This record gives sequence, structure tokens and C-alpha cells, in this order.
Amino acid sequence: RLHSLRDENGKGIDTEMKHALVTGGAGFLGSHLGDLLLKNGWRVTAMDNLITGDTANIAHNAGNPDFRFVQYDVTNYLFLPEKVDLVLHFASPASPIDYLQLPIQTLKVGSLGTHKALGLAKAHGAAFLLASTSEVYGDPLIHPQTEDYWGNVNPVGPRGVYDEAKRFAEAMTMAYHRYHGLDTKIVRIFNTYGPRMRLNDGRVVPAFISQALCGEPMTVFGDGSQTRSFCYVSDLVEGIYRLSQSDEHDPVNIGNPREMTVLQFAELIRDITGSKSEIVFRELPVDDPKVRQPDISRARRILGWGPRVPVEEGLKATIEYFRPRV
Repeated sequence: RLHSLRDENGKGIDTEMKHALVTGGAGFLGSHLGDLLLKNGWRVTAMDNLITGDTANIAHNAGNPDFRFVQYDVTNYLFLPEKVDLVLHFASPASPIDYLQLPIQTLKVGSLGTHKALGLAKAHGAAFLLASTSEVYGDPLIHPQTEDYWGNVNPVGPRGVYDEAKRFAEAMTMAYHRYHGLDTKIVRIFNTYGPRMRLNDGRVVPAFISQALCGEPMTVFGDGSQTRSFCYVSDLVEGIYRLSQSDEHDPVNIGNPREMTVLQFAELIRDITGSKSEIVFRELPVDDPKVRQPDISRARRILGWGPRVPVEEGLKATIEYFRPRV
């Protein structure tokens, strides 16, 4: 498709629109990323096998000639006939409840899926961006986590299927960069929340919000003193887009460094919803990280990026999304 721009004299100039492939494009993050790409003048192909994604997340783009959805498993041979300028590999189960139920699929999409997506980028001479995760740091022994920290991961524990899939994906991405000269970027995503999260995905935000809105007990694991840092989805995808347009090849943390205990977070959600739910404590899951906070100095320096949406404001928008759905 041609995209009409205006020159300084107001005359129309037809330019070829850039085309991005988003794997996992019907997921929580992938769908928001697709929206931002469309807003910034890209054509978008969203690819998803819908194992955890949902077409409801992209239904608002139906009929948009610059958007296309392809239901496909990226661990299979990957081919797109038309030119691709940017591949954003976001396909993966991403919550503990998903990757504990889908351990082999999680490992396959991190290994085979990354290999196939890199191969497509190489075939098209496209840039490639890998969605990695703060989980590559495991249960970290340094705090906050900087990109040069190698992590503390249990490869044979239940969470290892996700942690090691993403660590392998990072190694494969850097191998394509070094060996094939591919223009690659790696984003390490810290806890993110916002509309389009699945109510039952087992993560802290949807769990607390659905429990609070239903007046059910709010379940805190351990004593609630473990910390998390929550970034609103619009901030996150803006950081990812800036990284995709940068010349940076080393991993970059994107997240909100404002650290809160899980118990504080539960109390904040209870206050905002006006819920009367009691807070109950359950046993801590195996290998659950005790602390999680990004050092985002690199993102600030290289991308001029930092989070702008306060947690309270982001939570209000997320709660309003969930209210009619619980």
C-alpha cells in the first residue's frame, strides 16, 4: 500500500508504508503494540495461534486496510510473501499459570519460534526485536536489576521453562546479530498491566482486581513483603517502539522503577475499587522472586524514555476495563 504524505508545499507524496510483523499479535502486549504501530503509520500483520491470545484484543482493527490477522503457530516454517521491515517477536505464554500448564509450548516458542522469526527477518532484511523478560534475572541477587547482571535462574525448577526459553531466545538473537549482521534489539520487559489482560491469567493485577470487584478474599502469597514494579501498558509499548527505531543491540530494561510490596499493591487496589475484600495469605510458589525492580538508566540515556503514567491512574483505567467483565 502507498501512504500519502505532504511535502513542505502541501503537495501529496506517495511513499511505501512500512510493514511490521507482530508475533503474538492478539495477546495483551502484542495487540497494544500493533495499535501503536498503526498510529505511527505502519502496516501491521498480527500473527497468533490463539493459545493464550484472543481475537477480542484486535477486533477494533477489523476492517482497517492497514491491519491483517493471521492465525498461525510461529514454531512452524514462517513465510510472508510481501516485504517486511520489522519483526517484533512477542509470541509466548507469559504468565506463571500459562507456562506451568504449557511448559513444552513455552520452550518451543522461545527456541523454535525465535529461530523461525529471526529467519524471516533475515530473509527480508528486516530489523528484529525480541520481547524478553525480567525473568531472565531469575530470583535476583542484585537490586535493582541492570542489564549487565547475568541472573540467578533455576533451570530445572517449574519456572525454568519460561526463564530459560527467554534466555535461549536472547542468545539466539545475539548469534544472528553477530553471525549474520542482522539488526536486532532485545527488550527486557518488567511487570506490565493494563486493559486486555486476561482475568484468569494468574498474574497479580488481574487476580487482585477480579477478587476485589467480586468481594472475594484477595490472595497474597507469602507474607506479601516481596516487591514488584508495575508499568502501565501505554508507557511500555512506547519504550518498545523507541527501541525498535534505535541502533541499540544490547538488551534494554523497560519497566517502571517504582517498587511496591505485593501487600501494598493489594491494599491500593482494594482502596481504588472501594472493595471490602479481606486479604488472605497463602504459601509462596517455588522460585518466586523476592524482589523485582528495573534499573532503567540505559533506556533513559539511549531512548529518552521513562514511565509517565502513575500507578494509581493506570490502575483506575485497568479496573474500569475489568469491571464489566468480572
